[in-house]
Amino acid sequence: MTLTRSHLFASVLPAFLVLAGAPQPAMSQDGPQSSGTGLDAPVSELLPPAEGTAQEPDGGHFGRNGPLTPREMDMARTAWSYFVESYQPETGLVNAVGSYPSTTLWDTASYISGLVAAYELDIIDKREFDTRATKLIATLRNLDLFRGEAPNKVYNTETGAKVNYANQPGEVGFSVLDMGRMLVWLRILKERYPYLANGVDNIPLRWNYCNIVEDDGRLFGSIVNGAGETRYVQEGRLGYEEYAAKGFALWGFDVSGAFDPAPLDYYEIYDVEVPYDGRDPRIFHNQNYVLTESYLLDGLELGWDLPRNDPDGPGIATQGWRAEFAHRIFLVQQRRFEATGIITARSEHQVEGKPYFVYDSIFADGYAWNTLDPSDVYQPDRAAVASKAAIGMWALWDVPYTDLLFETVANLSEPEGGFYEGLYENGNGYIPLQTANNNGIILAALLYKVEGPILDYLNENTSFWDMAYGETDIRKNRCLPQPMVVEASCDCEELPQPEPAVPWSEFKYCRPLQREEGIAATECRPEVQSFAKPEPRVVLPKTCRSPWGQ
Repeated sequence: MTLTRSHLFASVLPAFLVLAGAPQPAMSQDGPQSSGTGLDAPVSELLPPAEGTAQEPDGGHFGRNGPLTPREMDMARTAWSYFVESYQPETGLVNAVGSYPSTTLWDTASYISGLVAAYELDIIDKREFDTRATKLIATLRNLDLFRGEAPNKVYNTETGAKVNYANQPGEVGFSVLDMGRMLVWLRILKERYPYLANGVDNIPLRWNYCNIVEDDGRLFGSIVNGAGETRYVQEGRLGYEEYAAKGFALWGFDVSGAFDPAPLDYYEIYDVEVPYDGRDPRIFHNQNYVLTESYLLDGLELGWDLPRNDPDGPGIATQGWRAEFAHRIFLVQQRRFEATGIITARSEHQVEGKPYFVYDSIFADGYAWNTLDPSDVYQPDRAAVASKAAIGMWALWDVPYTDLLFETVANLSEPEGGFYEGLYENGNGYIPLQTANNNGIILAALLYKVEGPILDYLNENTSFWDMAYGETDIRKNRCLPQPMVVEASCDCEELPQPEPAVPWSEFKYCRPLQREEGIAATECRPEVQSFAKPEPRVVLPKTCRSPWGQ
């Protein structure tokens, strides 16, 4: 069975994950900083401003804009401390979870996001950045690939060797979702720092894409069955599949099949039509979790843009339907808080003890707010306010509700170890685990506030990626994209008109802009809410006998 993305530590780390006597992090006693609204204020005061009063981008980007406050800088330094404590100097890799020496491409990409943010925010200097970046590039360049095709799903961070889920020597296949995320961050590295471009290009040039990118543009990962045979399986569902596709598209691959949101369906929660993948899990053996993370990453890293240099800048999302869907994912979580009082910021996350990992979904398997482990067992006590989701939404949506999310997790950390995964919804305290993915995304969110979408198209020099092996059969044998040459047409009327993935009429929470390429979206923000307060539940007095005789 293929999962939404790899869950490396779902079943293999009981000795490490059961942390006894972990110190309780200090929780903030202050109210929200940016709005001035106290947490004891009525719900109506925590709602977004009326239409026309929200702050316009004014040449900036979606969400929060401006330099970090001293408190936010302290948070950034705290998040970076994870990558100091869990760094492996022999390989340049960072442990995915605490001191356990194992990682994936996804978690390594999150480390790169933390590294870029730490440098751009002046937490580390250029010497440390270059030392870490060049060491990591060298390791990624020389990874032992799964059966000579692509990076294995898991590597030992101390040795850089391929391992299985128990961190023992072995192979378990490759994840195309993890590869897509890595390709996003490799592209960010080479664009922001052209002097690293040669080394960066040499990493994906070693991979063989023939079994990864299908002719119709779909993406396939691989697994190893019980007989040791390799199976190639379509990987990813709505949200993650399109995000990973952007990583491949940034390097010139035709991934139109993975970009297409169809088959698409909706489930109404609090009057929000929540989009989810329409492929039936009973047939395709792949759960359709609706999670926050992929939409956050798309916004923070790419601005919900198509994978190309955007002349309109960061204030407009050129891939309008992605911005629209991201907004619905945010809005439904805010509305849950308004209706129930449950502070909500859901994402996949690690947990201490069994089952070690959960998909804390907005919708999954036919149910709203369904928290499932990798075996699809319901785990309601593991639902949590995920730190990365809370800070990510705070960065992308500047409204009072995200101030509340910020305060919920702002001090959920250790100064020399990073942020914890989150705070349980049921009052069972915090999740005493620190991870690369969580701290990397938090750093990216803080950098986003300062700079906007992190991918900048700054490197206009000739790319080795485009030119390598030009006189050989290697490009064809590895199914590398061929240099793209488009002949201009003098008769524009003959050009096909692209159809947007989401019709104009379905934009409910963003202002759509019609452009030659289709629909763009701007001014994505919550609407004014008017939900009635919860009504008391009528029960029989204890002196009365229940009508059903119980």
